[in-house]
Amino acid sequence: MEGYRRGAHTVYRLHYHFVFITKYRKPALRGAVGERLRDLVREVCREMDIEIIRGHVRPDHVHLMLSVPPKWAPSVVMKRVKGKASHHLLRDFRHMQKDFWGRHVFARGYFVATTGNVTDELVKRYIEEQDVPGPADEAFKVTE
Repeated sequence: MEGYRRGAHTVYRLHYHFVFITKYRKPALRGAVGERLRDLVREVCREMDIEIIRGHVRPDHVHLMLSVPPKWAPSVVMKRVKGKASHHLLRDFRHMQKDFWGRHVFARGYFVATTGNVTDELVKRYIEEQDVPGPADEAFKVTE
């Protein structure tokens, strides 16, 4: 079970690819700002027991591949990362306040997709080929 993480009562491998952009796609995440953002992302991930598999801060967007415990929804992860980062970046780099008025460095939305080495077809086949025969509903079986 290589690559799996363990919680108190859980074994999991939940990897997400996140992408989020700066407001107005302004290329503000350069130099010290980008490095500070990287540190803030690491801090949030450490607090939430999230493992950073890969990350890349570009001038106008950020890519993250994260291993997230099942207790955290992707929306909560993004809320914490973007919220803390916006707050600290605007506080630490006052020059950003003229470009990002309204306390928001990042655009409202984000991209998220799961990753993994098991395809949907393989999971479907695994579920369908369980030893126990089920009723006629092939999409979602119930066993007595």
